[in-house]
Amino acid sequence: MTVAPQRPPSIVGNGPAVHAPRQAPPPHPARSVWARILGRPTGSTGDRPLVVMRHVSKVYPNGKVALREVDLGIPEGDFVFLVGPSGAGKSTLIKLLIRDEIATSGDVILDGQNLARIKRRAVPKVRRRIGIVFQDYKLLPQRTVWENVAFALEVTATPSRLIRPAVDRVLAVVGLTGQARQLPATLSGGEQQRTAIARALVHDPRLIIADEPTGNLDPLISWEILQLLLRINELGVTVLMATHNADVVTALRRRVVALEEGRIARDQVGGAYHRED
Repeated sequence: MTVAPQRPPSIVGNGPAVHAPRQAPPPHPARSVWARILGRPTGSTGDRPLVVMRHVSKVYPNGKVALREVDLGIPEGDFVFLVGPSGAGKSTLIKLLIRDEIATSGDVILDGQNLARIKRRAVPKVRRRIGIVFQDYKLLPQRTVWENVAFALEVTATPSRLIRPAVDRVLAVVGLTGQARQLPATLSGGEQQRTAIARALVHDPRLIIADEPTGNLDPLISWEILQLLLRINELGVTVLMATHNADVVTALRRRVVALEEGRIARDQVGGAYHRED
């Protein structure tokens, strides 16, 4: 008897249903995204987690407790959804990872470095290992797509001879080669978010943090952005995506870390997400 293969779950919304791809095998954990694109081997870092949070709590000066005894490990190459109602602690967790805030207690370790112990002048260097994508894009309105992406390298004093090939390469990855000379105001919302992703990716980060990257987009365009993030993840970049989009989380069946009142209520691979807010 022949059994018909099951179709992957679809994302439902106002637009047409779109079917989630089958999960690809985990990428090689030690390869730079550009090494993977260009086919160049790189050395291995082993199975060490990229992100480790141990007994992390955060209490703000006004007494608000944002995180309570959070334990979390994110290995190289993982794709993690961070979910939870408003006020659950998602934004605070992200701020700790990019060193905008320091934990009140516990350890936040990124790529082997304890973020509470680094000197302030070392923070920009640490942040180069992270690409950040926001809901509202945060593009420079008077600069073209190409210039917005190049700016991420210019501020880190990247030699000019290296900037052009890097920007051209990343625009090809996100499908914006033809829009390179356009200003953000002439782009669609999806194209603006692709520009923001290119800017986050151009300096070859170890981790992409996407904070509600589809919040301002319609369902079909949202799914295109998710497919792009999945492709980047398959190239070896770890992705942590905070979202309220329950349809996307449930359809993709990746790892789901759910926060409630500052605690991790659930950490499940292949989990669904049922919003309660």
